[in-house]
Amino acid sequence: MHELSIALEVCRLVETRTGPGAANVTQVGIEVGDASGFEAANLEFCLDALFSRPPFGRAKAVILRTPGDDLRLTYLEIDE
Repeated sequence: MHELSIALEVCRLVETRTGPGAANVTQVGIEVGDASGFEAANLEFCLDALFSRPPFGRAKAVILRTPGDDLRLTYLEIDE
């Protein structure tokens, strides 16, 4: 299940970008290409599980399926 390793990396990136503000993240946008080899539903499941624990708690993954093989963190929405 390589989606879990990607989900852990997404969490690391979010924490790196927000620092102690990770608890204020409400949405994390991710583009998943149809040819990327990642199952979007599995990635979303992993992210939901990780985002429900500290330092997060309110974050929700918003996954956009795209053509191609991209896997990209596109945006962070933060409630300040």
